[in-house]
Amino acid sequence: MSARSWGRTWGHAWERATLYLPVALMGLLALGTWWLVRNAPQLQAPQPPVAPAHEPDYFMRDFSVKSFDANGRLQSEVRGRLAQHFPDTDTLEIEQADIRSTDAQGRVMTATARRAITNADGSEVQLLGDAVVQRVTPATAGQSTPPVLRLQGQHLRAWVNSERVQSDQPVVLTQGNDSVTADTLDYDNKAGLVTMTGNVRGVVQPARSRR
Repeated sequence: MSARSWGRTWGHAWERATLYLPVALMGLLALGTWWLVRNAPQLQAPQPPVAPAHEPDYFMRDFSVKSFDANGRLQSEVRGRLAQHFPDTDTLEIEQADIRSTDAQGRVMTATARRAITNADGSEVQLLGDAVVQRVTPATAGQSTPPVLRLQGQHLRAWVNSERVQSDQPVVLTQGNDSVTADTLDYDNKAGLVTMTGNVRGVVQPARSRR
């Protein structure tokens, strides 16, 4: 084959190659796209929301937290051996809880228990195990000091802002030398009302007359 014939044959081959080159590139592109689609991570079907686990996101040991009003007066103090915050319920669980609050009239309310559970703003507290809530009222001018009011039970629920304590388990209410036991309790400090139901029994000492 002459050089001229070889060149003519190679030219026709190159023309055919360049003619089908776009088709070949499109085929490679399609093949590459198919490979990417096949090997790309598959989108997962929407999963139902999973409730967060009841696990603490932070804790404190041997702590004391105090809050003050605008005038710098101590309003409340919470102490305990261990406090754990649970984000799923937005509650704080305290071991060996010791809570103290003072209102504008100077009345002091304390609460202790082996375990306490408070909501986010501390306005509601559940006292579990050997729970004791005690109120001390300061004396007014010309009057004797009111007797200390004391509530005892295994499960007391207190609302700090409304000064209310409830229990659906047996409780003991003591004020001075008087004491009453009952199966349930609803104590409204602001209204000065105590509602006790179930097996209610009481010991009331006679008032001493002044001489």
